[in-house]
Amino acid sequence: MNGQKACILQLNELVKNDKVFSNCWGKRDKWPVILHIMVFLKYFGSYGNEASLQKIGQAMEISKGAVNDCVMRASQAILKLQKKVIKWPDEQISARIKQVHGFVNCVA
Repeated sequence: MNGQKACILQLNELVKNDKVFSNCWGKRDKWPVILHIMVFLKYFGSYGNEASLQKIGQAMEISKGAVNDCVMRASQAILKLQKKVIKWPDEQISARIKQVHGFVNCVA
């Protein structure tokens, strides 16, 4: 399994039981959480016109409204993980990063 696929599946595992995904039905079936993750990553990994809801919807074969719904739900679930997955450097590390690279308030 390649690294990208492993990361996507790991993210899916982290959020799959979030209640934000409990009421997300499409025209026929409940949309899988992995669809939300893929749409979210496509949206945030795109630039310029490629990030339009319509283009992503066409690529994923869903409506632009569904793209928006997927991005919003995935964002809500992922943001709940921030305390688990984002490590804020201590003051000493932050000062070193600022001195060497000029980055202020850096996230590790």
